[in-house]
Amino acid sequence: MTAGRWQLAHGRHLGLGGKAVVVGILNVTPDSFSDGGRFDAPETALVQARRMIGEGAAIIDVGGESTRPGAAAISATEEQARILPVIEALARAGDMLISVDTYRAETARLAVAAGAHIVNDVWGLQREPGIARVAAETGAGLVIMHTGRDREKLPDVIADQLAFLGKSLEIGRGQGVADDQIVLDPGFGFAKETAEENLDLMARFSELDALGFPLMAGTSRKRFIGTVTGRDAADRAAGTAATSVILRLKGAHLFRVHDVAINVDALAVADAMLARETGSER
Repeated sequence: MTAGRWQLAHGRHLGLGGKAVVVGILNVTPDSFSDGGRFDAPETALVQARRMIGEGAAIIDVGGESTRPGAAAISATEEQARILPVIEALARAGDMLISVDTYRAETARLAVAAGAHIVNDVWGLQREPGIARVAAETGAGLVIMHTGRDREKLPDVIADQLAFLGKSLEIGRGQGVADDQIVLDPGFGFAKETAEENLDLMARFSELDALGFPLMAGTSRKRFIGTVTGRDAADRAAGTAATSVILRLKGAHLFRVHDVAINVDALAVADAMLARETGSER
């Protein structure tokens, strides 16, 4: 398990090692798959962010465009109108770490200027490669996510991860992004169409250590958890926590979730067991 100091914008950093890091999802959208329309005003978004921080989230990840399958695309102007007032409000409110969930370079640039510390790109730098230059120039932390959308995937789930993320890392380094800015996300649910494919990725998650970067897990309320448990999206907190524990044991450092408290507790138990088992920080 790779550990170390994650370099972020505005002179901040975050240690990754001994304890799992929980990232609270804050969708300021009308159409996200399980919480659309609940937090799309700055006032309600701020209340939700404070609640998640109080429950143990270390980072708040703000997204302005739904990434669920079949979601309607929006313009950069609309995305920015949704997220920038929220990011500005969060930055004014205190010392919380803020991530922006976007694939657009200009949105990322404006979000970091508004106070965001991290850029989280669900297209792995391959939709708008200029987003890597934004991270390089601002010093922002950069989450590079794997996706299988709009392309032909390799049949082996890990081979496809290594090929896609290898290309993304070439883009990032070519634009001047430092290795200590980078976290990788295997993109559970993003064109992993079956429960079996997502479960295979979980089972083989530790093979991603070969890439040599900290790893984020984003399984929260995903459809494959519903397939396994039979529960609707809003009722998948326990299933999500189970996947968080499994993935912590397999090497993940960060966990992007809707339901913070249950995941914080579940991961605290996993961390305590790891500490007893290994006698050292992971």
